[in-house]
Amino acid sequence: MTRSDDHRLTEARLHYGRMMAEASGSPDPRIGRVFETLAREDFLPPAPWRILGAHRYEEVPASDAAQLYRNVLVAIDAERGINNGEPFLHAQWIGAVAPQPGESVVHVGAGGGYYTAALALLVEPGGFVVAYEIDPQLAVMAGRNLAPYANVSLRGADAVTAALDEADILYVNAGVVAPPLAWLRALKPGGRMIFPWRPAREIGLTVLVTRAPGGYAMRIVGGSWFIPCVGASDARLCLKTPMPRDAQSARSIVPAADRAPDKTAVAIYPEIWFSSAAIGVVEPTSDN
Repeated sequence: MTRSDDHRLTEARLHYGRMMAEASGSPDPRIGRVFETLAREDFLPPAPWRILGAHRYEEVPASDAAQLYRNVLVAIDAERGINNGEPFLHAQWIGAVAPQPGESVVHVGAGGGYYTAALALLVEPGGFVVAYEIDPQLAVMAGRNLAPYANVSLRGADAVTAALDEADILYVNAGVVAPPLAWLRALKPGGRMIFPWRPAREIGLTVLVTRAPGGYAMRIVGGSWFIPCVGASDARLCLKTPMPRDAQSARSIVPAADRAPDKTAVAIYPEIWFSSAAIGVVEPTSDN
């Protein structure tokens, strides 16, 4: 890399950090700094990198690493359609879950480890991240990339069936028809979970769940489309599938063991259901 290339990369990373801070929607200045300093190329296959453009990948040589510091998908395994995800989307997610020093994070779907590393930096000092990656090839890659991060534990295992540690944050990077009840139960009081909700082919939503004193409050953060989560993406699990407008109206998630679905139910699964009622609002069972 020439001096000119190095200067261009430095400027690109500075600009990238500012863009990520803005995309996060958060007043936390650490988010922009983390993405400015975190080298994205360290979490990718060797150059030349492949950036996803208009329906095809374009090669980027090592001398042009500045191209990585844009809101672009970069191939991790192009043949399988696995990419390092859209930076602005993750900035928005990270802003929504607001990681704080000392907090614990469970990251489901670590991929190459780039966003795992960002989360690990944001919970320093005193915090830690347990990252799950079920794909053996990606787990090896993530293990190598995350080796310098002492506060990250990588597990090459299935987060759907694993006994998750209690966490302040669950950060889920794989599309689910519904989150397993165990994920909700793993949240500490005040804990936050963000995940891609894919209850039907035409619905792809980012859901933020907060464990409140009265249950699990949720809100729709925006749209999202992720590869399916192994073990939690079977549409046949859905006992009541929401229409797109109904999905947008969901305001809480209720464990079925705590309360049976009522007329506010917009989506029903064996262990949980999504309600259009906010936490603390229970619909009467009859008109009497």
